[in-house]
Amino acid sequence: MELFCRTDQACVCQLCDKSEHEGHDVVPLGEECKGKKMELAKAEVKFDQMIQDRKLKIQELIQTVKHSKEAADKEAANGVYVFTALTQSVETSLAEGIEHIKLKQKTAAIKAEALVKELDHEISKLMKRSSEVKQILQSDDPLHLINNFAFLNALPPIKDWTKSSPRQPSYEGTMARAAARLKATLNKGTEKLLEAELKRVQQYAVDVTLDPKTAHPKLILSDDGKQVNHSDVQMNLPDNPERFSYRVIVLSEQSFSSGRFYYEVEVRGKTKWDLGVASGSADRKGQIASSPEAGYWTLQLRNGNEYIALANPEVVLSVRQRPHKMGVFVDYEEGLISFFDVDTTDIIYSFTGCTFTDKLHPFFSPCCNDGGDNSAPLRISVVQKMD
Repeated sequence: MELFCRTDQACVCQLCDKSEHEGHDVVPLGEECKGKKMELAKAEVKFDQMIQDRKLKIQELIQTVKHSKEAADKEAANGVYVFTALTQSVETSLAEGIEHIKLKQKTAAIKAEALVKELDHEISKLMKRSSEVKQILQSDDPLHLINNFAFLNALPPIKDWTKSSPRQPSYEGTMARAAARLKATLNKGTEKLLEAELKRVQQYAVDVTLDPKTAHPKLILSDDGKQVNHSDVQMNLPDNPERFSYRVIVLSEQSFSSGRFYYEVEVRGKTKWDLGVASGSADRKGQIASSPEAGYWTLQLRNGNEYIALANPEVVLSVRQRPHKMGVFVDYEEGLISFFDVDTTDIIYSFTGCTFTDKLHPFFSPCCNDGGDNSAPLRISVVQKMD
């Protein structure tokens, strides 16, 4: 066997070359072996790099678990400090909150441990394959190299980790939301916790402007895109796909498909309004439903003092005082939307456990002006961060 047929990928003798393999791409066996060795050498480098990449991924996962535990411990400790002086019912709520944090951290640790095991297993397979390649590269048997080339040059069954990045779960706000549900019995310590939570989310403030292409024809936007109010006169505007045709709503120009964001809206002087976030693909034509199932996460005011979260089912809310400025905070990955009374720092309501699969737009509805009773505009305000 002195020759190699590239057409049939087989070693051949001089006699076969003249008969069965006539007209094929036939080269000396040594020449083919040299080329295969070069390819295997490249494969060896690739395997070594993949091993290093996975080792680095393990370190990244280990650090993520470490930081996750530190964040969990910090949030739990803050909760303990605030809730210690509360009644037995509040102490029970605290215990549940801490357990929830620990469960999330434990779940994250278990998931990371599983990923580390998977990476270790892949490293073992890659190291085995790399060792086999090294052995055959050191061999002087060309036939053995040719016969094993296809197997050794192929990747073992492994996962593509290039798009896999560990994400630390969010623990912040767990105790704050627990405190909001118990605000009737909270003391000044809880006030400090709520202030700290509002201060925390304000660091994610974004610049939001209204998108005229989405505005209902009866909505009037300010030139700077920061204010909207309702008019009895409908403007002659194109009915483009982005525009709301029935509900008096306008979306923001900005959209968000990851991370956290926060903005504030002045609602002073209004008797009704709708605020929240909408999925970019949510329906905008006709009498749309303002529900999470329809892609709308909404808090609304009606009759001057009725605050309702349009969850499923709807939740009628109580507030300490009539909010003049609302803050909206969204954590995309955590599936969280919280509505704040900026003046009291109260969390009025939170949508939790949401699953977002599309970009999100802040949305604004000043509602109808009701003959002037609800003529005040909605104003997107500059976030004045707490000291």
